[in-house]
Amino acid sequence: MQTTQHVLFERSEMEDRHLVRKKIREHIADKAKLPILIFPEGTCINNTSVMMFKKGSFEVGGIIYPVAIKYDPRFGDAFWNSSKYSMMTYIFNVMTSWAIVCNVWYLPPMVKEEEEDAVHFANRVKVVIAARAGMSVLPWDGGLKRKKVKESFKKEQQRKYCQIV
Repeated sequence: MQTTQHVLFERSEMEDRHLVRKKIREHIADKAKLPILIFPEGTCINNTSVMMFKKGSFEVGGIIYPVAIKYDPRFGDAFWNSSKYSMMTYIFNVMTSWAIVCNVWYLPPMVKEEEEDAVHFANRVKVVIAARAGMSVLPWDGGLKRKKVKESFKKEQQRKYCQIV
């Protein structure tokens, strides 16, 4: 990973996030360097939806080159349901599948509009990616895969539902 200039960080550490943002800005400023590959969802789900993007990738400026990736599960499923299968079971399934096939679409470059903040820019990019791959757009992040829903979130949804009824 050192030869390919990976930037690893702990998302929960504020200092790490600031350092990564600085490194990305420096990389973008150097026109001799290749674009950076970032997965703004932060985690994968079951190939049917695109989750909320982390805004950090969209705060640094520069051009975004969106890529839509969707796996074709007919020959083997690349999705790992970590709450259902152990890593060893997942690796066994992938290694013994006939093939892992995915469709990749390179979409037109996108730039942040003047009045747009990072969250709105991230959402705009997410919608374009989801539309091209034929996936639905989700307004939440992958944290719900591993954590219980906060009580405050439940109450807010209940309040909204009561207003509708």
